[in-house]
Amino acid sequence: MANSTEYLEKYDKVKTILISQPKPERSPYFDLEKKWDLQIDWRPFIHVEPVSSKEFRKYRVRPDEFSSIIFTSKNSIEHFFRMCEEMRCSMSQNTKYFCLSESIANYLQKFIVYRKRKVFVGVRKIQDLENYLKKHKETEKFLLPCSNLGAKNVVAYLTEKEFDFMDVIMYKTVASDLSDLSDVTYDVLVFFSPLGIESLYENFPSFKQNKTRMAIYGKTTAKAVEEKGLYINIKAPAPETPSMSMALETYLKKSNK
Repeated sequence: MANSTEYLEKYDKVKTILISQPKPERSPYFDLEKKWDLQIDWRPFIHVEPVSSKEFRKYRVRPDEFSSIIFTSKNSIEHFFRMCEEMRCSMSQNTKYFCLSESIANYLQKFIVYRKRKVFVGVRKIQDLENYLKKHKETEKFLLPCSNLGAKNVVAYLTEKEFDFMDVIMYKTVASDLSDLSDVTYDVLVFFSPLGIESLYENFPSFKQNKTRMAIYGKTTAKAVEEKGLYINIKAPAPETPSMSMALETYLKKSNK
């Protein structure tokens, strides 16, 4: 891809920004939009689709065959209980739930009668639950609902520690249809995950960066961008700009001064 690095290092004025996420109710980007007189559009580049109960049956298991469930996200909770409903499974009141974070555990309350002794909560990683998991290792059979992307760190941990578990796909993360943007250009594209970059090229295989600035959050996203031969103009997190909104403002102070 023939990008002019010399051009892309220039700070031309920014008027339009596309953020590859759904529009939130509140966001520091709204303040940036007013302060710098920008047009900021929001568009998710990826979305989640359910796996049907028919497709799920290929695993030849039922959710209610497992005495413990490990949840890694709110999506995993939603699609686990959706699958239970579609398969007419009723989970035992004695089922134990292991949640990677407090926000995931709080979300679980929408679906079960919350009993603290049946819900175990980590901080962020599967290792945070190690003490709880070890106590139930010999008596429990664990189910790990996940997406087509898997839960590699969790699977690796459970495999290494020799837990009796099964990981099953209950939902899929796929590229969204962006065909209506084919004739639209933005001064800045903002990405937060490698999946967003994959979606960009799935929708626009011949994408050329030209004068578009790329704002990238995270090392894995940056790696995906660089593998496509694109130039990164704005990076976060960094010591002086821990958030993407801060990184954008730092750039705008130079481009829109």
